[in-house]
Amino acid sequence: MTTVVREQTFFGEELLFEQIITDLLQKHYCVTDQFFDYPTVLRLRRYLEEKYEAEEFRKSAVGNQFNEQVVRSIRGDFIHWIDENEDDEGIRGFFDRVDAMTAYLNRHCFLGLRDREFHFAVYPEGTFYKRHLDTFQNDDRRRLSMVCYLNDREWQEADGGALAIYTDSPEGEQETVIYPAPGRVVIFESQVLEHEVRSVGAEKRLSITGWLKTL
Repeated sequence: MTTVVREQTFFGEELLFEQIITDLLQKHYCVTDQFFDYPTVLRLRRYLEEKYEAEEFRKSAVGNQFNEQVVRSIRGDFIHWIDENEDDEGIRGFFDRVDAMTAYLNRHCFLGLRDREFHFAVYPEGTFYKRHLDTFQNDDRRRLSMVCYLNDREWQEADGGALAIYTDSPEGEQETVIYPAPGRVVIFESQVLEHEVRSVGAEKRLSITGWLKTL
């Protein structure tokens, strides 16, 4: 069975964070279109495009930094790791919001989130990332995966690049398809949910991807 997520809206920071907790407990994932305001999304997109045009992105790899292999048949995106100390308003706004959510989750759910890593990701036309789990044999510290989409407002469903998340239910495996609307944020349990990025049909798909981790 396939569920398509096109719009999800929450209002108020505490209500938003409570909804994230509820959804993680019930479904192991959450989708919200109100995590960042549009000016922050716009600043992040401009920062990404400047770095991409300056050729500061590199081909993505499979595995973590200690065991990387570039495998084009599995994933085709290009990435740029984010330095959160960068003097940029968009970067500061991004991490301020992530900090607020992390503190709330730790305070109310005792998750022990003490570390993180985020990168910009660009999927050119025709690229994808096959079904996988966001954890490694030599590093199981990732607890929550987070994706923030930075596409422009003209992005259409026909442009592809959807995120497919797979969950189990009494009726069998469920597939949830999430389209990359601008500013949309998806949060899910890294060690629980397999997922994939469907082939991109537009010029390129833009996002920030990262993980909240234990020490």
